[in-house]
Amino acid sequence: MDRPNILIVMTDQQRADSCPPWSRAKMPNVEAFAKESVGFSRTYCPSPHCCPTRASFFTSLYPSEHGIKNNVLNEQRLATSFKEGVTLWSDKLLEVGYELYHTGKWHACKGKDPQDFGWQQGTSYQLGTTSEHNGKSWSDYERMADENGDAPRREGEILRPGYTNWQTYGIQTEPDIDDKCAAEAVERINALADNEDPWCYFVGLIGPHDPYVPPKELLDLYDPEDAQLPPSFRDDLKDKPNVYRRLRSQIWDQLSEEETKECLRHYWAYCTKMDQLFGDILKALEDSGQKEDTLVVFCSDHGDYAADHGLWCKGIASFDSAYRVPLFIRYPAGARNANRVEDAFVSLCDLGPTFLEAANISYDSDQYTGKSLMPFIREESRPPNWRESICFQCDGVELYYTQRVINTDKWKYVFNGYDFDELYNLEEDPNEMENLSEQPGYEEIKETLIKQLWKFARSVNDTPINPYITVGLAPFGPTGAFD
Repeated sequence: MDRPNILIVMTDQQRADSCPPWSRAKMPNVEAFAKESVGFSRTYCPSPHCCPTRASFFTSLYPSEHGIKNNVLNEQRLATSFKEGVTLWSDKLLEVGYELYHTGKWHACKGKDPQDFGWQQGTSYQLGTTSEHNGKSWSDYERMADENGDAPRREGEILRPGYTNWQTYGIQTEPDIDDKCAAEAVERINALADNEDPWCYFVGLIGPHDPYVPPKELLDLYDPEDAQLPPSFRDDLKDKPNVYRRLRSQIWDQLSEEETKECLRHYWAYCTKMDQLFGDILKALEDSGQKEDTLVVFCSDHGDYAADHGLWCKGIASFDSAYRVPLFIRYPAGARNANRVEDAFVSLCDLGPTFLEAANISYDSDQYTGKSLMPFIREESRPPNWRESICFQCDGVELYYTQRVINTDKWKYVFNGYDFDELYNLEEDPNEMENLSEQPGYEEIKETLIKQLWKFARSVNDTPINPYITVGLAPFGPTGAFD
């Protein structure tokens, strides 16, 4: 086949270290898949929550370029649609005859679903049409007013006066939307075996997004004694931004250490469920005779703190566990020497150009911030202009925070427009425990990193601050982009 089929399975809120080469979760199908794939151990999302990073995946652009800066289905949204002129990499697949299929979670913009961009849409969960809403209205709060009552706190529950309480983990007792999504994907892949035209199929699973609700038989695979608290769990966060401490003290410190371990068991078991569904999809691909003709991607949209620094879920805290995601690419017709792991800095934005190059589709590289991963897949030498650092953008979720981050091999610098900044020596402090930003002796390092951050910001038309005296708070201003 001149052009490969493309199968993308994207989970939601799955940390990189749930998979090989770390394998903190039991994921036998992903482990077997990794032996036939090229893994990318330093893959990052551009923004640590759903809509901006999913929009980045489909456009190969950063949030400042495509315009989706926070989640769109609530009244706190900064935008609802892509900026004018922004296109998806899938448009180019359509132009050369690919059939596009989408099943599961979309959540990239408001008011348009995949079918509005040329994808044939499955019946499973979409999250993008105008009838869907993540926020709450005053009528919702009125209905919630008497819901909590005076019942004692249950195991794994977060008490939230004036809101509904939050059950962090539980047990799945009946088929959920992911089960239906995977079954639909299996049925469709079998039907595609007779296709004459190449196809691209995106399967968007919702797990292991909170709350963590796996089937009991998968939870039973994890011994409670094996649920170890992470090395950073006892971080008092005193040298971190105040909102980090507030998240922990107000919310997550309600969980005892035993409950935290249970939460970890449920999260890892939920990852195992995603592995099972991925295995079902891979089996359909192989049984239908399409394995050799298909480039397959396994990835996630963003991570989960999973008790790192005593936090859960994702959002404003800049730690690697929210940004670092799994990525494996199996390409029987195009990969050389699979069963290896590349350690270059990789972005989810890189996948679109990778698909286009694999499909022999010409494109203007200046159109995308992402870069093709095909040189790594073919085991060629690293491109001479490959990134030596990687940057992230966060403008808050439903509360607004200006945060810009740069990672290099050794350093991480975080500009927090709402609080003091962060600086971590990743070689000596990989768990990001000691914030060096306010300590003496690091001014030169900070200046160098901030100038690199501004240079990247300029390249993606990102203007996160204004020069006005009360908001121009970066220690070194944007003119450093021109040094």
